[in-house]
Amino acid sequence: MIADSSFLRALVAFVVLALGFVVVERLLGRGRSQPILRRGWWTDVVYWFATLLFTKPFVRLMLLLPVSLLILADITSLDLLKLGDYRGYGPLSRQPLWLQAVQIYLLADFIGYWTHRLFHTGRWWPFHAVHHSSEDLDWLGSLRVHPVNDLVNKLAQATPILLLGYNPAVTLSTAPVLTLYAIFLHANVNWDFGPLRAVIATPVFHRWHHSRERAAWDKNFAGLLPLWDLLFGTYYMPRGRWPDHFGIHEPMPTGYLGQLWAPFAALRRRSPKIDPPAAP
Repeated sequence: MIADSSFLRALVAFVVLALGFVVVERLLGRGRSQPILRRGWWTDVVYWFATLLFTKPFVRLMLLLPVSLLILADITSLDLLKLGDYRGYGPLSRQPLWLQAVQIYLLADFIGYWTHRLFHTGRWWPFHAVHHSSEDLDWLGSLRVHPVNDLVNKLAQATPILLLGYNPAVTLSTAPVLTLYAIFLHANVNWDFGPLRAVIATPVFHRWHHSRERAAWDKNFAGLLPLWDLLFGTYYMPRGRWPDHFGIHEPMPTGYLGQLWAPFAALRRRSPKIDPPAAP
C-alpha cells in the first residue's frame, strides 16, 4: 500500500510538472527546437521514478548519520526527534526562522557550488558525467543524476548545517526547494532574467554549464547564486548568444541500468575525463 501511494504521488507530480513545462517550454520559452519525446526521454522518465521511489528514501536514511552525531554528543535525543520537538541548538537556533532560512540557503548553495566543482574533477567526474550526458536538455533531464552524486550532494549540504545547530526543519526544507529550482534551470528556454542575470541563476546560466563548447566547460557551478562563480572565476554568460550542443565527450550507455554501472566501469578502467577539443 505504501509503495502504491508513493508511486501514485510520483506519477501525479510527473504529470503536473510535464503539463506545466509544456506551457513554459513550448508556449512561453524561446529555447532550442527539439521534440517532446527527444533523445533520452524514456531514460529520464525512469530516472524520475527511480529517484523519487528509491534514491530519495535512501538519502533520507543516510541523513541519520549527522543526526546520530547530535545524539552521541548529547545535544538531542531519539525521543525529542520522534516527537518533532528538536529545534536545533546554540545561538544560531535562537535566531528568527526567516534569518536562519537566509543563512541556510546561502550555506547550502555555497557548499553545493564546491561539491559541484569537485564532481567535475578526477574520480568524481564519471558519476557526474551521467548528468551531463543529456544531448537534448530540458526540465526532465535535471533528474538524470547518479545516486552516488545525489547522496554526496545531499550529505555534504545537510551535515554541516545540522551540526552547526540550525533548525532541522528549515535545513531539510532546502532540498525540495532547490530541487524544484534545479528542474526549472534545465528547462528548454532562453531566459536570463535581464539585469538579474548575475544575481540569481537562470536557465541560460545553467544550460551554458551543460554546453559542449570549450569556453563554457567547467563554468557556472552555482545552483542558486552566480555570486560564487563570480568570486571564484567560473562565471560564463556571453551576451547575445545562447547555449546549444549539450552532452559529454566520453561514451555513455543510453539506458538507466547502463548509466548506473558506467561510472564504476570507468573507474576500473581509470578512464580520464575527456575535455572538449580546442576551437578551430
